[in-house]
Amino acid sequence: MYSMKDICKETGMTYETLKFYCNQGLIPNVKRDKNNYRTFDERDLAWIKSLDCLKKCGMSIQEMKEYLALCLQGEPSIPERKVMLAKKRKKLLNTIEELNKAVDYIDWKQGFYDDVLSGKTKYFSNLIPVDE
Repeated sequence: MYSMKDICKETGMTYETLKFYCNQGLIPNVKRDKNNYRTFDERDLAWIKSLDCLKKCGMSIQEMKEYLALCLQGEPSIPERKVMLAKKRKKLLNTIEELNKAVDYIDWKQGFYDDVLSGKTKYFSNLIPVDE
């Protein structure tokens, strides 16, 4: 069995986030020890890791609740879960494409600055006039 602190260590999640997820009902069937502290088993740990990934995928708390509700329905809800995940995947791929374009711009700009500093290219700016 894992304590809240153990789960936080295993997942890198903050105590506050884990408590919030518990209070939001995102971790079903939370068990309590004799002192009324939350305890978790291996299945809980695996689910909590899934929640962390879903959050990183951009799922809102409401979407995670919807996904959880589908998961609790078992195998018959797999097609709906696949649709939810496919939408998130598409959005993530678009974000990755945008980030790659931003990295490409930075690489180009760094190359331009290197060329200016080495004397290979004459400096120009779109913001200020530069003497010819």
